Amino acid sequence: MKISFVDIQNFRKLKRCRVEFAKEQTLLVGANNSGKTSATDALICFLDKGKKITSTDFTLCNWMALNEFAESWMKQGATVAGLPEWQPYCPSLDVWIDADVKEVQRVSHLIPTLKWNGEPLGVRLIYQPKDLDRLRENYVRERDAVVKVNKEKQLSLWPRDFKDYLKEKLYVEFEIKAYLLDPSKKDKTQTLSNDSICFDSDPFKGIFRVDTIEAQRGFSDPHSDLGKPASSLSSQLNEYYKRHLNPSDMPEAEDLDALEAVEKAQIEFDSRLDKAFEKTLGEIKELGYPGFTDPDIKLSSRLNPIDTLEHDAAVIFDVRKQNFGDNTFSLPEQYNGLGYKNLIHIIFQLITFRDRWLKVGKIGKKRSEEDAAIEPIHLVLVEEPEAHLHAQVQQVFVRKAYKVLREYGVVEANLTTQMVISTHSSYVAYEAGFESLRYFKRKPASKEQPTPQAEVVNLATVFPSEKKNETDVSSTNKFVSRYLKTTHCDLFFANGVILVEGAAERMLLPHFISNHHQDLRRSYISILEIGGAHAQRLRPLIELLGLPTLVITDTDACDSLGKKARPKRGASLEFGSETLKSWFEFSNLTLDDLLDLPPERKVQSNVRVSFQYGIQTKFTSKARTTKEVIPYTFEDAVALTNLELFRKLSNSTGMVKKMHLATKMKTLNACCNAMYKALDGEKAKMALDLLFDVEPSDLLVPEYISEGLVWLEGELETMSLEYTWVPENEASEIKEEMIGE
Repeated sequence: MKISFVDIQNFRKLKRCRVEFAKEQTLLVGANNSGKTSATDALICFLDKGKKITSTDFTLCNWMALNEFAESWMKQGATVAGLPEWQPYCPSLDVWIDADVKEVQRVSHLIPTLKWNGEPLGVRLIYQPKDLDRLRENYVRERDAVVKVNKEKQLSLWPRDFKDYLKEKLYVEFEIKAYLLDPSKKDKTQTLSNDSICFDSDPFKGIFRVDTIEAQRGFSDPHSDLGKPASSLSSQLNEYYKRHLNPSDMPEAEDLDALEAVEKAQIEFDSRLDKAFEKTLGEIKELGYPGFTDPDIKLSSRLNPIDTLEHDAAVIFDVRKQNFGDNTFSLPEQYNGLGYKNLIHIIFQLITFRDRWLKVGKIGKKRSEEDAAIEPIHLVLVEEPEAHLHAQVQQVFVRKAYKVLREYGVVEANLTTQMVISTHSSYVAYEAGFESLRYFKRKPASKEQPTPQAEVVNLATVFPSEKKNETDVSSTNKFVSRYLKTTHCDLFFANGVILVEGAAERMLLPHFISNHHQDLRRSYISILEIGGAHAQRLRPLIELLGLPTLVITDTDACDSLGKKARPKRGASLEFGSETLKSWFEFSNLTLDDLLDLPPERKVQSNVRVSFQYGIQTKFTSKARTTKEVIPYTFEDAVALTNLELFRKLSNSTGMVKKMHLATKMKTLNACCNAMYKALDGEKAKMALDLLFDVEPSDLLVPEYISEGLVWLEGELETMSLEYTWVPENEASEIKEEMIGE
C-alpha cells in the first residue's frame, strides 16, 4: 500500500495541481515563489494537522466568489448558495491510495463499490463551513451592525466584508471534513454533491502515520537569554528515553539492576540530605513549628533517570575524541556548529519517527485501542533539510535519510515508508535522482486567473529510471539526465537559463552580466555549458520547465563538404551548428540567409538563440568608414569587439598573444585571417588569460551576445510583472496578501 498522488486545490497559489508521490522519496523543487512551501504546508495542515489553515491560505482569486456568496445573505429574497456551491472555492486535498485487494480489511471503509478490484482509492479533505446556516446568521448579525453605524459615519469597522470576518472567525466557523471520491474519475476534478459520502471520523486512521520536520527548528545562540531551545538533542534524547527505554515503565528483568542502583543512590542521598539540613531545620523548630501535634519536616529526594537528561550538559561533545570520563576538553551541545546540530537533530527525529511508528521498546507494550496495529504507510514530511548544512553534508543526508527510516531490523515488506522533502538546494536535487523530482512551475496571472498560480511537473516522465526498463529510455533522455546529474541541478531553481557552448563563454559571461547587464544580476540565472552538438537535446526539458532561455551558439561556418571555413558573404557557405539546425529548424538556410535573419526569427516561444553575425567595425582610429567582419567563434568575436584592448596586450601568451599579433596586421582582412587561424589553440586558456591580464569591466560584450542578454532581461522583467498582475479594482484589497510560497 502506498500514497499514489495528492491533488491540492484552492490553497494559496495552488489553485489546482497534482503531486505524484514516488515509492520512496519525493523532492519538491522549483524557483523561489513557485509553490513548494505551499504544497508542504497543505500536506501538514490536512494530514499532520500541525498547522492551522488561515484566511490567507485561501487562493486569493476565490475571495471574489466567497464575498459574493456572503453578500447575497444581506439581500432579502436572494437565492442562497448551498455547501456544494461553496466547496469549489475552499482549500482541499485529495489523497489517492494504491492498495492491494489482499489489504481490503484496512481500506474497506474507503471502497465505494462491491466491484472494487484494486483501483486507487480517493478521499477529499476539505476545509469548509461547519454549519452554513449558523455562519450566515453570525455574519449577517455582525455585518448589519457595521452597516447601521456607517449610515451616519463612514468608518472602517470590522467586518468590512466576508474575508475580513473570517480573519477573526475562521477557526470557529470552518472545519476539515472528509468525503469519498469516485475512483473512475481520478483523472478529473470531481465535484461534490449533497449525496457524496462524508466520513464522521478520520478516514486515514490506521492507514498511514504522518510525521513532520518543519523548516524552523529552533536553534539558538549559546549566549542568548532565551535559554535552551526546545529542539535540543538532550530534550530529544529525553523524550526518546521516556517512550522507549524508561526502566521504571513496565520493568523487565534487564531493568532491575538499573532500578536497584537508582534506589540505592536515593537512600544514600536522602541520608546526606538529613545531615546537611539538620542544623537549618533545627533553627526552624525554635520558632515553635512543628509542635507536638504538627507533622515533622522530612526531606526525601526523588532520583528520576529521565531528569538526568534535562539539562544543558546532558549532551556534550568531546573535543579530543577520547572517553567522556574526563570532561576537561568537552563542550555542551549548544556550543557545537549549527550545521552539525541540524544534521543530528533531523536524523534523530527520523529515528524517533521510525521507532514510534514501529512501536519499538516500551512503547510497543502499551497497546491501546488507538495504536494496536502498525499503520501500513509512514509518511514523513521534511522542510528544507539544507539549512546550515554545507553541500557535501546535504548530499549525505539525502543518501542516508530514507535508509534511516527503514533501518530498524528488517522492516516488513508490507509496510511502506514515503518521504516528501521540499528543498531549495541543487545539491539535494543532485543526489536524489530525477525520477523523484517534482518541479513547481510558475504560471503568470491572467484575466481568467487574476492571481499567479503554479502547476507541478513530474520529472520522472522526462527522465525515466533506467533501472526499471533501460530499453525504453531514449539516448537523448539518458544523455540529458546524466549530464545534469553530473553538472547543473541548479537549473531547477533558476528564474532563467543561458546555454553556452564552451568553457570560455561560461567563464566570461558572468563578468559580461555583472558589468554590462546588471538587471540580470537581480535574477537567479543558471548558466549551463553544453556543446553545440548537444544543446538541442535539452529542448524537451527547457520547454517543459517554461523558463526564459538564451542559447548562445557558434554558426560553425563550413563549405558544401562540411569542412570548416572562415565565414564570408557570397561564398556559398553553409553552417554546421546542430543547435541551429535541429532546435531552431534553420537547416534549409544558407550561411548568408542565417546572417540576415531578423531578431524575431531567432525566438521560439520562450527561447532565443544568439549566434555570430556581421558587425561593423573600424580597424584603426584613422579609418573613415566601418567595414563588416563576421566572427567564427566566441573567441574571435571577443577580440574583434575589443580591438584596441587586444592591441595593448603585448605581454600576453597563448591564444591571446596570437590575437594581439593579429591586431597588428595592416588590413582588417589580414587580421581576421590571423584570428581564424589562432582558433586552433586552447580556448578555455584564452578566457583564463584574459581574466588575468584584463580588468573584466574593460571588456566589451560581443554584439550578438549583448543582444541576447537584452532579450533575456526583457523576458524576466515581463515575467516578474505577470506574476504580480491583478485587476486594478482589486489591487488595493489583495496586494497586502500576495504571499510567496
